[in-house]
Amino acid sequence: MTRSTGNVALKAARQATGISSQRALLLALRQAGRELGMGAVGISPRQIARWESDTPGWPRADYQRLLVHVLRLPVEQLGFRAPWDGHGTAPDAVPPLPAVAAAPVRAALPSPRTAGTQPDTIGSDYAVVTEAHRRMYWSVAPATLHQAVAEHAVLGTALLGETTGVARRILAAALAESLLLAARIQFFDLRRPEQADGTYLRALQAAGEADDSLLGAAILAHLAFVPGWAGRREDAAERMQAARTYARRGPASADLLAWLDAVEAECLTRCGDHRAALAMLRRAEDVLAEGAERPPSPAWFTWFSPVRLAAFKGNTELAAGHLPQARTTLEGVLDALPASDRKQRSVVLGDLAMVEARSGRVEAACARLEQSLDQLAVTWYATGMERVREARRALTEWQDRADVRRVDDRLYSWSSTISTLQR
Repeated sequence: MTRSTGNVALKAARQATGISSQRALLLALRQAGRELGMGAVGISPRQIARWESDTPGWPRADYQRLLVHVLRLPVEQLGFRAPWDGHGTAPDAVPPLPAVAAAPVRAALPSPRTAGTQPDTIGSDYAVVTEAHRRMYWSVAPATLHQAVAEHAVLGTALLGETTGVARRILAAALAESLLLAARIQFFDLRRPEQADGTYLRALQAAGEADDSLLGAAILAHLAFVPGWAGRREDAAERMQAARTYARRGPASADLLAWLDAVEAECLTRCGDHRAALAMLRRAEDVLAEGAERPPSPAWFTWFSPVRLAAFKGNTELAAGHLPQARTTLEGVLDALPASDRKQRSVVLGDLAMVEARSGRVEAACARLEQSLDQLAVTWYATGMERVREARRALTEWQDRADVRRVDDRLYSWSSTISTLQR
């Protein structure tokens, strides 16, 4: 017998906005009522529990307004079915609310039909393409790959409505990975955080359909990057708390647990708490050192390793002003990274350029910047270009030097300028 998972869409939206429990959602909705001038709104814990059940019903108009305000999604994308579409269960037949402040995501995932029309192999067949896209990420131009991955996600979403049972869970897991990849490209490669936030939420919904806790943990940790990079510490901490909760259900590998620490450390770094970030990174190193007895990482977990942990550490040391330590750490990373990992190399070279710029070593900084631009000319990576620009700004007082002007000639070439503005 299939185990009930309740209203996955509403649970995913709640978790994605940093609301960790049904009680927290209740309090947020009541607060929203006061903010919107609706006065005391009579929502009970029982009502929240019903909305997250298998039969959530169709909320009243005032409840819809609150849900849309708090969760930033149209009510139809929160797992509710209107009575007039033939699937609704609620007695209150009221017109739907307009999509106020909706996140840039598509419609909610389709529910399974009574009998699937796709063969039992459809999930595995779909996953083959997802796995190919996973490998292509390291070499294919981001904008090109994103288009293919996005279309693949559209196909997977449509197929979910035609699939049941085990095939549906396999398909949902592969769809969640595809959406996670699309969001990673949006966030790290193209620097479109608002789009990424919505796509991560869709990935979380698909992971919920697959009941894959580890994939859910990875998606929630990626969601923490969005507020973390914007300096919103509390929002990032809420999402990391949710990610760790999902990881405990795994059980998670040592690499995955260490990566969660590294993500939280980067968010802390962006929020200015360098001491806490360095402590978190030391904990991640301990987790890796002691993790031999833990289970292996999932096949999709390809973006982290000990050398990448060192890259996190070098960036935090740089942000903390520990320049000699940062130089040593980052040079070690550069030596250990495979030549094919051009995206990460562009970031590390940008960080090394910043180390040299802050140390007053202009010639060395310019050399590192040119090396980073060499990597970006082969494989574009918006995060790498951000590091280059940050390091170049640190050279402002030396901008009349010939080596700095040479960097500018490359940084503002026709192709580089147009590529940057297009993204």
